[in-house]
Amino acid sequence: MAKAIRIHATGGPEVLRWEDVEVGRPGPGEALVCQLAIGLNYLDTYHRSGLYPLQLPAVIGSEAAGVVGAVGDGVTEVKVGDRVAYAGVVGAYAEVRLIRADRLVPLPPGIDDRTAAAAMLKGMTAQYLLRRTCPVAAGDAVLIHAAAGGVGLIACQWAKHLGATVIGTVSTDAKAELARAHGCEFPIVTGREEFVARVKEITGGRGVRVVYDAVGRDTWDGSLDCLQPLGMMVSYGNASGPVPPISPLVLSAKGSIFLTRPSLMTYTAKRTDLLASAAELFAVIASGAVKIEINQTYPLAEAARAHRDLEARRTTGSTVLLP
Repeated sequence: MAKAIRIHATGGPEVLRWEDVEVGRPGPGEALVCQLAIGLNYLDTYHRSGLYPLQLPAVIGSEAAGVVGAVGDGVTEVKVGDRVAYAGVVGAYAEVRLIRADRLVPLPPGIDDRTAAAAMLKGMTAQYLLRRTCPVAAGDAVLIHAAAGGVGLIACQWAKHLGATVIGTVSTDAKAELARAHGCEFPIVTGREEFVARVKEITGGRGVRVVYDAVGRDTWDGSLDCLQPLGMMVSYGNASGPVPPISPLVLSAKGSIFLTRPSLMTYTAKRTDLLASAAELFAVIASGAVKIEINQTYPLAEAARAHRDLEARRTTGSTVLLP
């Protein structure tokens, strides 16, 4: 038996239960991972609330690092004793878990367990957003919503490293200073400034080439108005709620805007893409271009408190749960 956070019904943080679970031995193609650090993500709240449905009861969480304790038949990707991490595979809120071995990424010596747990999902999300969904080049102006959050801090640093003019939205002055210290040249405090007008002012009326938006409903209309003609709207999260239905004619009226709703799971579905994304992430961390800020840790047993703090915007950067 091992301990895990499991949900038997969807709802608020109160549905998260710390309880015993049966783990078993790894089957063909599987590995057993003894987990040492687990990442907290907004995605976890979507699974908990039922916005992204799971078969219940379910262990939630999608990002962690640990050590391989056993492998099943046919496993060639990892071996017992390997330090590994993963992202995008539900079931992370546990002391020990089974997982498909081909979803595990070996950790290089310079990446510790907490950094890996804090960086895998958020960092590989930043990687595909900036390098594949809408590749950022030197001189581009970009808008990153929730710039002081887990993905936001990584994306701001990475975009700055690529030579972009980085504009970001935040909710407080303290978060503005944090974002500025991590590559966001122009943080906008949304409670005091109207972000569309400020973006147009910063860009001399041109707007930005791309908006990376994990906020959703509250920023949707404004985000479209920040884009240059032929710009790209990248909607990759729903922190304020789902985006309402949209007519394609709106995209035409706003300047032939491109719209995409990507996910990390699609971008890393092939193992070659998974390994390439992780390798590029580890490289920018090792170079110092991107620093992973772990600003909060909680015992895994207190995951409900972590969820409350995340949804109340009391967290910044990355948060790690410790089994």
